[in-house]
Amino acid sequence: MAPRHRRVGSKSRSVARAARAALEEDRFRSDRTTSLVLLGPAPAEARVIAQASGRLSGMAPALACARIGRLRIVRALRDGSRLRRGSVALVLRGDARRMLGVERTLLNYLMHLSGIATATTRAVERVRSAPHPPQIWATRKTTPGMRDLEKEAVVHGGGHPHRRDLSDAVLVKSNHLALVPLRPTLAGVRSPRGRTLRIEVEVRNVREAIAVARAGVSRMLIDNATPARARAIVGALQRAGLRSGRWIELSGGLTPQNVRAYAGVGADALSLGALTHSAPALPFRMQVRPTQRA
Repeated sequence: MAPRHRRVGSKSRSVARAARAALEEDRFRSDRTTSLVLLGPAPAEARVIAQASGRLSGMAPALACARIGRLRIVRALRDGSRLRRGSVALVLRGDARRMLGVERTLLNYLMHLSGIATATTRAVERVRSAPHPPQIWATRKTTPGMRDLEKEAVVHGGGHPHRRDLSDAVLVKSNHLALVPLRPTLAGVRSPRGRTLRIEVEVRNVREAIAVARAGVSRMLIDNATPARARAIVGALQRAGLRSGRWIELSGGLTPQNVRAYAGVGADALSLGALTHSAPALPFRMQVRPTQRA
C-alpha cells in the first residue's frame, strides 16, 4: 500500500497573495510603454492560446492575475485538460491596458506549471506498458515559494505529490544513518506507546535493503541506482521472502526520458525531481484584439 500523505492543493487566498506579489514584482500598474501608447480606456478581448500540445496547469494563479487586473473571465479550461497547439485556454475581456499589465505574469504561471504537468503526463505514459506500472511521484525539489502550485501541477499531469514538507511523513535518509545507526534510529521513531511509526528508509545496496527489511521497515527508498542495480535489490528481497507487503520507491537521476528503463524493475513508485526542477515550459501567447465594449 502506498504511503498516505497530505493532499497538496492551491488555496485561493494563498494563490491570490502569490499572484499579487508576482504582479507587483513586474510593476504591472506602471507599464510605461502601454501608458504612452494607450491614452485612455481601450475595450478588448484577450485569448490565451497554447503554442504546443501538452497538459494544462496553472489556471488558478492565472485567474487570480485576471481578477487582480479587474478583467472579466469569459471562458477558462480546467487544470488537467489536454491541450493541442492552438487550444484556447482562457478568454478575458476588459481594458486592454490592464490585459497588457498582467500578460507576462499570467503567461509565466501557465507556461511553467503546464510544463510540469506535461512532463508528468509523458512520464506516466512511458511506464504504462510495464506489467505492473509504477506510480510517478514528485519530490521536494521545487522552486521556493512555488511548492504547492508545482506539486499540484504534477497531480494535474497524472502523478502523485509525495511529501509536501519535512513535517509530512517519516523518511530516514543516508545522512540520518550516517549520524545514528539503523536500530537506534528506528527506536527513536517509536511512539510513546511503543508502536513503531510508519516510516520509509533509504537504501543504496542489497545489504542495506535486507537489513532494513529485517528490521521491520515496510517502506523503502532505493536511491541513485541504475536499473540493473535496482532490479538486483528488488530481486534479493524477493529471494529472501522480504518483498511482499513492502512499498518500494526509486529515486535519484530519474527523468521523464529514462523512466521506461526503470518501469520493469519491480518498484511501486518512481520519484522524479526533474518534474519540478527541470521541466521545459509549455509555450502560451496572449492575443489581444479591440472590441466595441469590455
